[in-house]
Amino acid sequence: MTIRIGTNPIGWSNDDLPSLGGDTPLATCLAEARQAGFEGIEQGHKFPREPAALRAALAPSGLDFISGWYSAALLQRDATAELAAMRPHLDLLRAMGCKVMVFAETSNAIHGDQSRPLSQRPVLEAARWPEFGRRMTQVADAVLAEGVRLVYHHHMGTVVQSEADIDALMASTGPSVHLLLDTGHAVWGGSDPATLALHYRERIGHVHTKDIRADVRARSDAAGWSFLDSVIAGVYTVPGDGSIDFVRVLRNLPDYAGWVVIEAEQDPAKANPLQYATLGYRNLSGYLAEAGLR
Repeated sequence: MTIRIGTNPIGWSNDDLPSLGGDTPLATCLAEARQAGFEGIEQGHKFPREPAALRAALAPSGLDFISGWYSAALLQRDATAELAAMRPHLDLLRAMGCKVMVFAETSNAIHGDQSRPLSQRPVLEAARWPEFGRRMTQVADAVLAEGVRLVYHHHMGTVVQSEADIDALMASTGPSVHLLLDTGHAVWGGSDPATLALHYRERIGHVHTKDIRADVRARSDAAGWSFLDSVIAGVYTVPGDGSIDFVRVLRNLPDYAGWVVIEAEQDPAKANPLQYATLGYRNLSGYLAEAGLR
C-alpha cells in the first residue's frame, strides 16, 4: 500500500477567483510546494497544457503531476459529446501518467458566481438521476479503458453537494465511477467525511484534505454568502487548523492507496502559502501515521 502526499496550487493561486494569488508566478508555487515537502501537485490555471511544456515547468521542483479538474456538462449533453469535449484534457492526463481524472458536473453550478448565495445552488430532481448516472458511467467506462479512473468531486454550489446527493450519485453510477472524498466540502455540505469513507471505501479513488473553520462557516450559512465570499473570508484552511478530525476519517480508509492532496483555498494575501502548506504537510503526515496508513 502506497500513499503519497500532494497539494493543489489554489493555496497560492485560486482557479475559481484568479484575482486571489494572481500575481504569484507558477515557478514560486511549485518551488514552495516542494519546499513544504509535497511530492506532487494538481493542475492549476497557470500550468501549461501541452505535455512537454508541463514537464519542463515541473522539472526544477521535481514534483509529479497528479491530476487536473474537468468541468463536465452531462446534464446538457450525452456521453459521446462529453468524451469529445474532454479529449484534450484526457490526452494531457494520459501523457503525464495520471491515474485519475478529477470530474465534476458544472453545467448549472454557482460556485464560481460571487453574486449568488449558496442557498441558490442547483438540486437535481429524483427523476433525472438515472440518466445522469448512466451518462457518467458511460464516460467513466471509456476513460478507464484508456487507463484513467474518473473520480467525482462533490463540491459546494454544485448539483452534488449534500450527503443525499452523494448517495444518489453513487447509487446511480456503475463501479467505474469512483468518489473523490473531499473532507472540507463534505463537512460544509452536511456530510460526515468519516461516514462517507466507511460507506464508500471500496469506491474512493482520490482524497482531498482541507479543513474548515466552523465559525466562518456558521457566519456564511447565517448571512447567505456565496462560495467565493466564504473562501475569501477563510472558511477553508489546511488540515489541523480547523475543526475536522482527520485521524477518524483516515482510519476508515485502511486499504486506500494513492494520493492524499492538501487544499486550503485561502487568500494568499491573508494566509502565507508556504507557511500554511508546511503546517498542513506536517499535520497530515502525522495524521496518516496515527491512522496506521504511513
